[in-house]
Amino acid sequence: MIQVATAPWAHLPFDLLAWGAGTASTVVVYRWRLKGQVQPVAARIDGGYFLFLALGAIPGAWLAGSFNSLREHAPALSHSVAGALVGAIAGVELYKALRGVRGSTGGIFVGSFSLGVVIGRLGCFFAGLADDTYGAPTRLPWAVDLGDGVGRHPVQLYESASMALFLAVYLAGLARRQDWAMRRGFYVMCGWYGLQRFCWEFLKPYPRLIGPFNVFHLLCLGLVIYGWVYYRADLRRERLAQGRALPVPGPDHQPV
Repeated sequence: MIQVATAPWAHLPFDLLAWGAGTASTVVVYRWRLKGQVQPVAARIDGGYFLFLALGAIPGAWLAGSFNSLREHAPALSHSVAGALVGAIAGVELYKALRGVRGSTGGIFVGSFSLGVVIGRLGCFFAGLADDTYGAPTRLPWAVDLGDGVGRHPVQLYESASMALFLAVYLAGLARRQDWAMRRGFYVMCGWYGLQRFCWEFLKPYPRLIGPFNVFHLLCLGLVIYGWVYYRADLRRERLAQGRALPVPGPDHQPV
């Protein structure tokens, strides 16, 4: 069992680092690869986009986190990044439906969200038991003692490593200008984030909601379905656009 020094205040510096690094990564990726992809999207939206995003993300984070934590043995209000992501998606998709916007608009956030999770989960880990994100007891050789003498799964590190792996693959896709990364990276990220976290949730002592599943299992399953359905829909739109015949001027369309 590995002894880990923890402190509740450790979360804040990692949160600040996550926000700063995420913002910087957005600027770098935009200038490096996504400028041409983002500009047409930006022309179709206005300030209402970010309003709907915030109106979805903020209550989504607190409702999901608190719904889970208020059912535990020591009830307390809390927030959740999975809830924030689901809420943000709901808000943005509502905005897009009202404005008639089609296609992905979240590509610019892929790198920042992924890097934010990589760093933020380290904060959760070093904040220890007070953060309430610790794993279930285990006797595996890499079990960690967060201060209570119990060996636990380091689920925060599992998630951090999983998103670091995705971020590396995503950046490689951008470097090669692969279409899935350039055009549909947000949908892929949602699917991967939802899938990997769905797995780690089995290793957490959270209260169950339906059978063996807690509230985050259901949210993450929704993210996987969302990513798959919208990825396929965008791919279908792209193929239809490529398959359309190009208009060719006839002989009576000569310029005058």
